[in-house]
Amino acid sequence: MKSSGATQWSSIIVPSVQEMMKEKKITTVPARYVRSDQDQVAIAGDSGLRTEIPVIDMNHLCSSTLMDSEIDKLDLACKEWGFFQLVNHGMDSSFLDKIKSETQDFLNLPMEEKKKLWQKPGEIEGFGQAFVVSEEQKLDWADVFFLTMQPVQLRKSHLFPKLPLPFRDTLDTYSAQVKSIAKILFAKIASALKINPEEMEKLFDDEIGQRIRLNYYPPCPEPDKVIGLTPHSDSTGLTILLQVNEVEGLQIKKNDKWVSVKPLPNAFVVNIGDILEIVTNGTYRSIEHRGVVNSERERISVATFHNVGIGKEIGPMRSLVERHKAAIFKSVTTEEFFNGLFSRPLDGKAYLDVMRI
Repeated sequence: MKSSGATQWSSIIVPSVQEMMKEKKITTVPARYVRSDQDQVAIAGDSGLRTEIPVIDMNHLCSSTLMDSEIDKLDLACKEWGFFQLVNHGMDSSFLDKIKSETQDFLNLPMEEKKKLWQKPGEIEGFGQAFVVSEEQKLDWADVFFLTMQPVQLRKSHLFPKLPLPFRDTLDTYSAQVKSIAKILFAKIASALKINPEEMEKLFDDEIGQRIRLNYYPPCPEPDKVIGLTPHSDSTGLTILLQVNEVEGLQIKKNDKWVSVKPLPNAFVVNIGDILEIVTNGTYRSIEHRGVVNSERERISVATFHNVGIGKEIGPMRSLVERHKAAIFKSVTTEEFFNGLFSRPLDGKAYLDVMRI
């Protein structure tokens, strides 16, 4: 489903899983959600992999005495894992509690309120699911609310102003604070790569693209038959994820095993996206991850995606192409990149392969 306009990406409208569970109290999973296509990769249980996702301290990254060693840790985390947990990021814990509780309230609004914020045909913003491109496609066991937040002028006039208060204001503040964290991380990544910081700044400047996705994974009567979020790598530059409740479900693929990420209190889980893999000419790699569900409790998270701004080019940075003696990805406009992305279902790192030379 190619979009007609530069930023008119679309997804087929699907039912709400949360509502289906509430109304029908189902005990067996409907056929469209049964995922026999999922690889039953061994899960790394107590093999020591469980808590090894690196932890990066933002205070250390910004300290005159500890910065160098923390940047080395950041470089290793981006090369070896593509994921890390960020602590001491400067966001107030009472504000994080506020965004968490208001997100839960928002996702538990009655259906008649949610319908006012539902996806419209030909769009992906609002309540629904993304990347649904055919009526036969298997569905994730999840509801999502997807919203463009930055730059501010790209916010949808029929969505953002309609968000209930105080959640709208809280989300606005959260968006700005997470954007600031992302910009610091992009600058530190430039240091880790030993490139001119301006080269990174040109791509991820004040006009940085930011989208927020609220993820709601209801409990499932047969959790082993479904997937909360299809295995994929993020298409973005950097994703900054806040786990809203203490329910595990995020798994990353490491050495052909699924590793569960146990979130630290008030930490962000940060991961490298496809755009950063392209920009770094493959030095840092986006990592496949998925969401799994359970039969007991809902899981809620807030994912914030940071992209190259509209109108810029997505391609390997010149200094890294010179260093590597070749570009391994082609260069395209932001619009071309996302038009291609949203015209196909999620499928591991398949879209990145389309970008390879």
